[in-house]
Amino acid sequence: MPVEQRADARRNHARILAVAEEEVAAHGADASMERIARIAGVGSATVRRHFPSRRALLEAVSQSRIEALCDRARELAADDDGRSALLDWLGEVVAYSAAARGLAAVLAPEGAGPDSAPVDGCSRKLAVVAEPLLRRAVSEGAVDESVTFADLMSLIVGIALATEHDPDPAARADRLFRLAVGGLSPKS
Repeated sequence: MPVEQRADARRNHARILAVAEEEVAAHGADASMERIARIAGVGSATVRRHFPSRRALLEAVSQSRIEALCDRARELAADDDGRSALLDWLGEVVAYSAAARGLAAVLAPEGAGPDSAPVDGCSRKLAVVAEPLLRRAVSEGAVDESVTFADLMSLIVGIALATEHDPDPAARADRLFRLAVGGLSPKS
């Protein structure tokens, strides 16, 4: 939010964001922008002026979670085991995505194909901190060199969306993530 905005515009922004956080927690990515406006005591146009798209609103709601994931990736970069560091971080992204309704929609890649670049915002921030973890795991031979950040985010988004309505989404998401990582073959 630009500093030069009027005080009432800054208050509206903060109020809209607070209401949006509650509505997204309750209703996920499909939270009604009109309902958010009504509860915040502003018009729909005011909401759209501050957040021109649903994705912009979801990204704003998710900022603190994304920052925590970025900080965690930086911490894990110092781990001795590149595969373990990457999988620990991805597990935390899965856990956040399962617990924070609406976050999967923010992480979903825009565009088609594995080479799609993340859009500005949450996905780009995560890409910046994930790339060193991924490159290190690849260089250690622990992850196939063809795996991309977009692949990993698609996997996480798919798991989050598949478990969104499960009675225990976090446990189910973790199980699916572990299956994806470990494969379907029995342990030898």
